[in-house]
Amino acid sequence: MSGPLEGKVALVAGATRGAGRGIAVELGAAGATVYVTGRSTRARRSEYDRPETIEDTADLVTAAGGQGIAVAADHLDKSAVRDLVDRVADERGRLDVLVNDIWGGENLFEWDTPVWEHDLDNGLRLLRLAVETHAVTSHYALPLLLRHPGGLVVEVTDGTTDYNRDTYRVNLFYDLAKTSVLRMAFALGHELGPRGATAVALTPGWMRSEVMLDAYGVREENWRDALAREPHFAISETPRFTGRAVAALAADPDVARFNGRSLSSGGLARVYGFTDLDGSRPDAWRYLVEVQDAGKPADVTGYR
Repeated sequence: MSGPLEGKVALVAGATRGAGRGIAVELGAAGATVYVTGRSTRARRSEYDRPETIEDTADLVTAAGGQGIAVAADHLDKSAVRDLVDRVADERGRLDVLVNDIWGGENLFEWDTPVWEHDLDNGLRLLRLAVETHAVTSHYALPLLLRHPGGLVVEVTDGTTDYNRDTYRVNLFYDLAKTSVLRMAFALGHELGPRGATAVALTPGWMRSEVMLDAYGVREENWRDALAREPHFAISETPRFTGRAVAALAADPDVARFNGRSLSSGGLARVYGFTDLDGSRPDAWRYLVEVQDAGKPADVTGYR
């Protein structure tokens, strides 16, 4: 089956699970060839010590209608990233979409802990994983992306520019990491725009990732059981919702109008008309401001 991204080549850096996996699958569903990277393979788990692997993601991409190619890579390893991009160049001769979704910090941050009490090594490790990896990947991948006009770079983060500007996010290290990625997209927009490419920052809403579902002791099939513990979880979305946002951006011939901007899955659903897997359009960031952060009882009426 063909799709709007048939013949396009994407690299989703950090595609083992969560948003990266959802993005890779939806790019595949649109017909793209998708290189998926991460540290967790069927032969070796990363420090996360979780069961998801890049091979699983690649299989899902292929099953969705694209071509998934798994490449093990630690994006802090400059030579590994250089070799990865060289492989894409040798095999495909082009790169149309780069998604920087590398994170790896779930087990490294402490909620509401001031910097002088937070574990320093963990905090600095989080910054390297969440920020340095994106810079390394862009350094090596962007010359290939710029070979053909119309390339797209998506910097995946947590929170929009407006929300993060006014909201303290977890702790200094987490706050700095997520805000740095927003600024990275802004800076890349200035560097790529005059050269015929587009860069955006994209945030999911409250995402039902594998890690989040496990934290609530539920599966995707029964995720609503978690509402008894956290009623606001009703605004949550699947990773595929963010994936559909990226696929819509990648297929948009006028995507340059978003260059350098901060975007959200819920906001783009209103622009492009896509839905989550259940047919809804959750607008998590508007909900957070108007309901959850405002201290109101959970009520997603009008928000999904």
